[in-house]
Amino acid sequence: MKASVVLGNGAAKRVIAKGVVALPAVKSALANGTIIITLGTTNAIIAEEILGRSIDRGAFAAGFIDDRFNVNARLGEMGEIVIRNGEEIEIDQQELLDSISTGDVIIKGGNAIDPWGNVGILMASRTAGTAGHYYSIALARGIDMVIPISLQKAIHTSVNDLAREMGSGQIDLSMGLACGMHPLVGRVVTEIDALEALFPVQVTQIASGGVGSGAGSVSLLITGQKSAVRGAFDLVKNISAEPDISLQGQA
Repeated sequence: MKASVVLGNGAAKRVIAKGVVALPAVKSALANGTIIITLGTTNAIIAEEILGRSIDRGAFAAGFIDDRFNVNARLGEMGEIVIRNGEEIEIDQQELLDSISTGDVIIKGGNAIDPWGNVGILMASRTAGTAGHYYSIALARGIDMVIPISLQKAIHTSVNDLAREMGSGQIDLSMGLACGMHPLVGRVVTEIDALEALFPVQVTQIASGGVGSGAGSVSLLITGQKSAVRGAFDLVKNISAEPDISLQGQA
């Protein structure tokens, strides 16, 4: 059986969030470990899925792109969410960095995914922001880095090449903040990965974008046994009205 679906921005984030929560590494860390959910629009919905409650999505973001490379006007109102052994905790950042180890999970969204599946994140901060805090530690200690990212962020060149070409000191003109790009290595979760984690189906991207409510959408073909395809199709239909997150910039 085959089904075709269109996921708007909000629905895409919700599907990805459900796929992240279904990952064995996330389930294990939720039961017996630490999960760090860094700021981000998709991560806000992941936090809702894990915590089982709504959060202030408009405050749970740092940088974003609207008509420019922007930063959230509400940055600082909320910090990263830390969950240890299934309970949300407050913890000093240095204590957190000292305590995390293999078996824990850091959830960090991206801004670009290239044709080879490599993900990059834009950095306006001169000290590399969240990537600067966590990335090297995660690699050094073997901590799982989960990278939720929508296929609407697909680019047609190498993330690694862009990382060499970019950087605030190399950008002469910019609409908004000049940024560098940091390649990320980890468990990438797109809409395809999410649906394939949730159902025994095969998923292929068939289109990007649209007009009106379809602007920024991702269109997918779902293939598999009837019951599995129906389940995936019904999930997408049920969350199709999910609103996108609204942010106010200050750049």
